[in-house]
Amino acid sequence: MENMAEVWVPRTKLGRMVQEGRISSLEEIFMQGIKIREPMIVDILEPNLQQEVLNIDLIQKQTDAGEQSRFRSLVAVGNIDGYIGLGSEKAKQVRNAIQKATVEAKLNLYPVKRGCGSWECGCGEPHSIPFKASGKAGSVRVELMPAPKGVGLVTDNESKKILRLAGIKDVWVKTFGNTSSRINLVSAIYGALKNLYVYKEGE
Repeated sequence: MENMAEVWVPRTKLGRMVQEGRISSLEEIFMQGIKIREPMIVDILEPNLQQEVLNIDLIQKQTDAGEQSRFRSLVAVGNIDGYIGLGSEKAKQVRNAIQKATVEAKLNLYPVKRGCGSWECGCGEPHSIPFKASGKAGSVRVELMPAPKGVGLVTDNESKKILRLAGIKDVWVKTFGNTSSRINLVSAIYGALKNLYVYKEGE
């Protein structure tokens, strides 16, 4: 990782601070309210970040030059310990679409407030969420509710992937709207996870 940092030439003040060792954790960045604009910052501070390709769509567009086809990829990244990111990008090749979406997901990385907000549990461990949160994308709205230990992730398989990457082990999920749109559903889950942190900061 040191060799990677030496080759990398930062383009932002935050990047230079990370490379020089003046910032050594993602928590410091979010505590200062700084926007991450370079994916290498995440690669250096969180080298064990995991990636999950959630969806790939073929998009066809009719132009004067004929029909053009591109792939749209939806990718989530997380450290399974309180950080989650989501990105969606298009490219002519699947591989490039995944790479671009992964970069966007790293730039959209966000802390997730975890806890044990279920009155049935009260163990105090960060296995669930501390309070109810909601998120919306397109026509889809979701509500995340604290669940006692052992309940698991009570939701569909795609939503489970992003919740696991965030480090959530037990939660109840209610969905409203056209949940057949996978991108909107996952984006709404991501929005709800972000709001856990935003609401806490607001308090």
